[in-house]
Amino acid sequence: MKGCRASLVTLLLAAPALGFLALFFFYPLLRILWVSFIPSDLSQGTPPWQVARDATYLRVLAFTTGQAALSTGLTLLVGLPIAFALGRFRFPTQRLWRALAVVPFVMPTVVTAAAFSALLGPRGAVNQALQAVLGVSQPPIQLQGTLTLVLIAHVFYNVAVVVRIVGGFWAAFNPRVEEAAASLGATPWQTVRHVTLPLALPAIGAACALTFLFTFTSFGVMLLLGGARFATLEVEIYRQTAQLLRLDVATSLALLQLLVTATVSWLAGQLERRAAVPLESQTVRFAGRAPETWAARLLVLGSVVVVLLLLGAPMFALAARSLGEADNPLRFYLALGQNTRNAFFFVPPLSAVRNSLMFALAAALICIGLGLPLAYAMARDAGFSRVMEGILLLPIGASAVTLGLGYVVAFSAPPLNLRTSPLLVPVAHALIALPFVVRSVLPALRALDTRLREAAQSLGAGPLAALRHVDLPLLSAPFGSAAVFAFTISIGEFGASLLIARPEFPTMTTAIFRFLGQPGEMNYGQALAMSTILMLVTLVSALLIEWLNERWR
Repeated sequence: MKGCRASLVTLLLAAPALGFLALFFFYPLLRILWVSFIPSDLSQGTPPWQVARDATYLRVLAFTTGQAALSTGLTLLVGLPIAFALGRFRFPTQRLWRALAVVPFVMPTVVTAAAFSALLGPRGAVNQALQAVLGVSQPPIQLQGTLTLVLIAHVFYNVAVVVRIVGGFWAAFNPRVEEAAASLGATPWQTVRHVTLPLALPAIGAACALTFLFTFTSFGVMLLLGGARFATLEVEIYRQTAQLLRLDVATSLALLQLLVTATVSWLAGQLERRAAVPLESQTVRFAGRAPETWAARLLVLGSVVVVLLLLGAPMFALAARSLGEADNPLRFYLALGQNTRNAFFFVPPLSAVRNSLMFALAAALICIGLGLPLAYAMARDAGFSRVMEGILLLPIGASAVTLGLGYVVAFSAPPLNLRTSPLLVPVAHALIALPFVVRSVLPALRALDTRLREAAQSLGAGPLAALRHVDLPLLSAPFGSAAVFAFTISIGEFGASLLIARPEFPTMTTAIFRFLGQPGEMNYGQALAMSTILMLVTLVSALLIEWLNERWR
């Protein structure tokens, strides 16, 4: 009887989130599958197995996999030394550098593309400086539209994954484990090979799998920096949907992508669970040691320099290039509220800023309202948690473009005619952010000492009073971090917004994309100005998340 009651409570807590996922994730996917296999004006009914045999799409799949593998290898090459230095050693401003290293992960892809365009593009800061020094009229560095620039942007974007996962392992690693091996006669290399590396492999593997997942589904970076020559599955899905109107092909490619990403997501989850095994080395957070040797000091210094150059230079170039001439540095910012072309359907870019902020606040509220009860349910029941972890992996691995397409198909007719409603945008953003919110809150809930709640109840406090006066004060920092994370994901979302955002309700990311696609100095300057505003918002959000996480630790 007690077990049935506990199961009922678990289901009641999870019911709102399960209903949300059923209505806004599974239903649109089922609708788009139904439409795609029925011949119509938008679909020829081509089955997935026929699309999968097409040489053109096989080449797209091969390129998507190859660039993701290459991006993952380069990211590990750059990120592992930084993760070791920031996690293992203690030095002044360490927290600041760790926070800055994580900033690119929450940076919107359109901002990343604009930042690298401002740094390395034909009109970028590096080319302008080289032209002035060399006295040439053409940009010496031609990286726009090359795979090299895409790979650099992917490393910039995903180093944070390695720093967060592997750096977290090193920060909690008990040095007494290595000292014990050394006392038994192990050489430093034997200690690394037989003790340190086996313990670190799950964390490294999880970071590797997640990096591959994010680069495999890359959309904004490939679309804006790669150009037409380099199309990933995500870009091809968008092209088949928005330009060729082939829903059948788009859906088949989305199914192929979902199969790969679901497999990689499951593998990442398994490795993350192994990395979180409650060993003594990971239950106590060690302060780290000061870098005493020259090798350690060089590693720390090199890591700081890489963070400054690789991660800081594009953001600094973006902010600098967004300023106009010396006599009118705010020229592009002031133009954000002007209708320079006197277009009848013009929507001021500042309206896009307001829309994005409102959408992000709404998405954060939805995520907190649904995610916290769901996380409580998962923390209560280990079996239910394992099932839900698999379900929550699906929105992470699904194509944001396909999700937007599903909304267009599913919510364009009664009884759920939401296509013209601006509420559809924060709903889509909340769906994308919900898995991250649950994953960020769940460890804190599992670490909560239930004896405190039981003590409060033994003194006469009811379940709601215990929740209010015991749980919420202890969990305020991780809950706040989750809310800020949802806000940041929403304000920078691009793929789904590109398809479902109404022209009269543009978001900042769609406005930046529109400006970058139009010729002229003013359009380019306005794109950089809006990107800088969005970059500053995400920078503040990332620092706030890091501060809240430190409070909880």
